[in-house]
Amino acid sequence: MRYRPLGGTGIEVSTYCLGTMMFGSEGNTDLDECTRMIHTALDAGINFIDTADAYGEDGGSERIVGTALKGRRDDVVLATKVHFAMGEQRNQSGNSRRWIVRAVEDSLRRLDTDWIDLYQIHRPDPTTDIEETLSALTDLVHQGKIRAFGCSTFPADYIAEAHATSAARGLLRFRTEQPPYSILARGIERSILPLCQRHGMGALTWSPLGWGFLTGRIRKDAPVDLTSGRAVHNPSRFDPSLPGNQRKYEVVEELVTLAAELGCTLPQLAIAFPVVHPAVSSVILGPRTPSQLDDLLAGTELELDDATLDRIDELVPPGTDLFDATWTPPSLTDPALRRRPAADRAAATAG
Repeated sequence: MRYRPLGGTGIEVSTYCLGTMMFGSEGNTDLDECTRMIHTALDAGINFIDTADAYGEDGGSERIVGTALKGRRDDVVLATKVHFAMGEQRNQSGNSRRWIVRAVEDSLRRLDTDWIDLYQIHRPDPTTDIEETLSALTDLVHQGKIRAFGCSTFPADYIAEAHATSAARGLLRFRTEQPPYSILARGIERSILPLCQRHGMGALTWSPLGWGFLTGRIRKDAPVDLTSGRAVHNPSRFDPSLPGNQRKYEVVEELVTLAAELGCTLPQLAIAFPVVHPAVSSVILGPRTPSQLDDLLAGTELELDDATLDRIDELVPPGTDLFDATWTPPSLTDPALRRRPAADRAAATAG
């Protein structure tokens, strides 16, 4: 396993990171099996594990990770996240100081550790001033509860604003960004990855299998179940009857052929692709079963040559998204934020 610097933190991480979103109630509920998967990853040279308080019921994924790392904690760069709701009461979510200082204690307890190597803000929170968030995170570093902090699925302008705020207020800054990146979703090549390079940020990319499209199970002429798995959360991404999805299915068929020519599986090709970008520190793998993990680990030595990358560029040009997996700001989802009051929409007053 190769290792790369995690931004400017001085920490070195494996080029593959074990993601644990599928450990617990959202995927694999077998504690022993999940523990063995974590140990398998560590034995293969992976020293980077990513989880979140929102993965699994009541932080179930963090509990599994904490149990599995007993006796091996010092060997692991451990990352988790905060933002999503962890209860039905008000103020049990978001990026406020009030919630962050409570949530980090909960994560430390579930992970059974004294510190978190990388604490990430899982999504933007337009209701919280970024200075409030950065101030709380800076204090946690000074207290020794976290070693560094980053963001996840933030737009480029949000990251730039955060850096400017850190500089102006004398606060520590985001050291990493965790964006979605795959052969089917290359939009971050336009601004996010170049921004990470300019500011010395580490990039830990998620969903290299393109929301399941690059697993090999979703094929052009195969029936698609829109009532289970990933499709439940967003059926419009998978419905083959929608014109916008047809290109995804066509590209998958081309990639299946390309993988066969390379002598690898489609998932192995998919996870090898993000590793190539010079801004990427580590690619997050998200297996649910031991067999899935074994297949991914079997492709760790796969290196994509220029000819292969040129063919991928022809199928999905650089900077192109065949589907959008990023965060959508309220300015797009709330009509009231992009429409003036009805009486104030004309260029001139009536009469």
